[in-house]
Amino acid sequence: MTGRVVVVGVGNPFRRDDGAGLAVIRALRATPPPHVVLAESDGEPGRMLDLWNGDDFVVVADAVHAHPSCPGRLHTLSAPNTAEIAKRPASSHALGLGETFALAAALGRMPREVTVHAVEGYDFGLGRGLSAPVTAALPGLIAKVVESVGRAHADLAGPGPPR
Repeated sequence: MTGRVVVVGVGNPFRRDDGAGLAVIRALRATPPPHVVLAESDGEPGRMLDLWNGDDFVVVADAVHAHPSCPGRLHTLSAPNTAEIAKRPASSHALGLGETFALAAALGRMPREVTVHAVEGYDFGLGRGLSAPVTAALPGLIAKVVESVGRAHADLAGPGPPR
């Protein structure tokens, strides 16, 4: 298998905290991790499916709603299949990641592994710019994404030579 590592930032920059996933991608573009595909998405399932192949490791950065809410709190979900992700209906988009990965599974387009890193948003109203709690959490969200990229590269490399 010759998979890639694909990082997808999901969001809408005109809905305040919904732009958090896009902010992660823009930050990573300033000093891109080696051998990583960086992509932005509005979260529409069909367009998201075009961003990866079945052999890829996919890392998603997004903003979520949660009840009860704790703006700025980070969440990580890793799932080799869609069942776990589909159980978490908290996306800030009309169609969530669960629906996207369910569609990918139905079409035989699931990536090898998926990790979702999300931040709880505070303000999803019209406008640009992240709220203070999400801005404060952004470095932690970026660090989690970078850590997942490192793990994916290690998995792709396989076991090292015997010592």
